[in-house]
Amino acid sequence: MSAPPIDLRSDTVTRPAPAMRRAIAEAEVGDDVLDGDPTTRRLERRVAELLGQDDALFFPSGTQANQTGIALLTRPGTELLLEANAHLVHYEMAGVAANWGVQIRPISTPDGLLTGDLVRAALRPASPHVPRAGAVAVENTHNAAGGRVLPPEALAGIVQVAGDAGLRVHLDGARLWNAAVALGLPVSALTRGVGTVMVSFSKGLGCPVGSCLALGSGDRAFAWEIRRRLGGGMRQSGLLSAAALWALDHNLSRIGEDHEHAKLLAERLAAFPAVRLVPPETNIVMIDLVRESDTAETVLPRLARAGVLLVPFGPRRLRAVTHLDVSRRDVERAADLMAGVLS
Repeated sequence: MSAPPIDLRSDTVTRPAPAMRRAIAEAEVGDDVLDGDPTTRRLERRVAELLGQDDALFFPSGTQANQTGIALLTRPGTELLLEANAHLVHYEMAGVAANWGVQIRPISTPDGLLTGDLVRAALRPASPHVPRAGAVAVENTHNAAGGRVLPPEALAGIVQVAGDAGLRVHLDGARLWNAAVALGLPVSALTRGVGTVMVSFSKGLGCPVGSCLALGSGDRAFAWEIRRRLGGGMRQSGLLSAAALWALDHNLSRIGEDHEHAKLLAERLAAFPAVRLVPPETNIVMIDLVRESDTAETVLPRLARAGVLLVPFGPRRLRAVTHLDVSRRDVERAADLMAGVLS
């Protein structure tokens, strides 16, 4: 039998380890909508402590948690300021506008990293003819920029400018675990001053589903209502929360391996003139096709037939994401297979 394909499409393709499955099966549960699920509450308290926030609320998806954070910080008819290629702009089905009546104000950057100066420049002067700013959103790591890490000093500048304008900041931290590992800092060092922060368990931590929104204690009741309105009220959610607790104990400490594997893949591919790489800072490798005859549409099927799965991120850009189901040997083999296709 031929070897199974090496799946580098996303760090969401991981499958629960046997020990995680046992933790799910053995979880203590209750009805989280009626009177609370004990395992979910343990997870929420732990995440709040890790992120340096007052409280947290468990969600079935990061998109739903992000949308709830935006609903908490904005009002209809205002603007949300954020980087032009952020997940909230392109990959949440226009939810900011459709759900909350909030207009997106995208801020272009050369590298995906927002700054306080850029936010200040994007703020409109007070006028009865233009919408008011409602909040600022930040993404760390920045997916579309190739997993770029926003350092804490940059976040501090954004928080300062936002605060001076009377605005709060939402942090889309779907891969915040990766940012913290890359910087060698506790996760709480990357959340200082934000009003809400979302973290995902289904990416670098390898869970089947789940995210948390960390927030102030005064925001929990309203966030609970918003989650309910979006259909996110779950019953025995402790089954999912148990997976996240297990992952925090066992998978958080190994995220650095994914970063090393991403660097290895980039190093192995850098020798080939058919591609140009964005040097990875975390677990995402952006691969630009430089030959006129190569496009994502034509190259991806060839790679799949060779045994490597990637996703398109533009007409000539491919994305590869390393994760806990991909070993160093898998990465080496993937690089060899890709070289065969691209040579």
